[in-house]
Amino acid sequence: MSEQILLSADKVTKSFPLGNRKRHIAVNNVSLEMYRGETLALVGESGCGKSTLAKLLMRLTDADSGRVFFDGTDISALSGRALRPYRRKMQMVFQDPASSLNPRMNIRDIIAEPLEVWHICKSRKETDERVKELLDLVELKESYLSRFPHQFSGGQKQRIGIARALALNPDLLVCDESVSALDVSVQAQILNLLKRLKKDLGLSCLFISHDLSVVNFIADRVCVMRAGEICETGDVSAIYSSPTHDYTKYLLSSIPRTRGMGNQVDPGDGVMGS
Repeated sequence: MSEQILLSADKVTKSFPLGNRKRHIAVNNVSLEMYRGETLALVGESGCGKSTLAKLLMRLTDADSGRVFFDGTDISALSGRALRPYRRKMQMVFQDPASSLNPRMNIRDIIAEPLEVWHICKSRKETDERVKELLDLVELKESYLSRFPHQFSGGQKQRIGIARALALNPDLLVCDESVSALDVSVQAQILNLLKRLKKDLGLSCLFISHDLSVVNFIADRVCVMRAGEICETGDVSAIYSSPTHDYTKYLLSSIPRTRGMGNQVDPGDGVMGS
């Protein structure tokens, strides 16, 4: 992990109308920094503003105030053609692998779509070769290319979603609760895959989760979010061993000793058990 800042937010705020001229503040004056090559976890209870903040950082929605910087450029001031190159550098893996894949498209076309939209490959043959490389990268068989999403398990669908997200060689992968909808043993497989891909491809990852056991395994640093605000940030070892904020202590106290069938998260061995 380098000390070069890849992504940062400067006093970002976002609110939504509630009716009767009232507004709900989903993200309140948030500032954070993410370094190139790291996995930064954003944790907190459901409804605390994690996903809204991720959308603000990716410019999928606009902030009411504040600025977002990507690789030193203020992308909050960009739109249209000027913003387009940064879209390619940031890709997302969604929570529900089933709803994030088009049921009418086969796996080849799903993974090939970003390559074709961005005109990455010069021919269909080159596109097919790249799709096969991506499928191999996420440890799926080439024979799956002609199949459709409904023919796969949840874990396999999430691997397909990851392959699609990696098609454009992004600098940043945003994983929004990307394992929370999966069985515990499948979670372990996907987390190990993400950890390997980060190392092999030099990816930076913003990992959003409410599960601190998972975060302890995969993250380098942690931002704890509560009611739209960041209440504590630090290295994962420091946060877990010596939390300073009462809310962080409360979240840590809720972590079960074991996960599922004897599963335990051990950040020391680098492999999550199943």
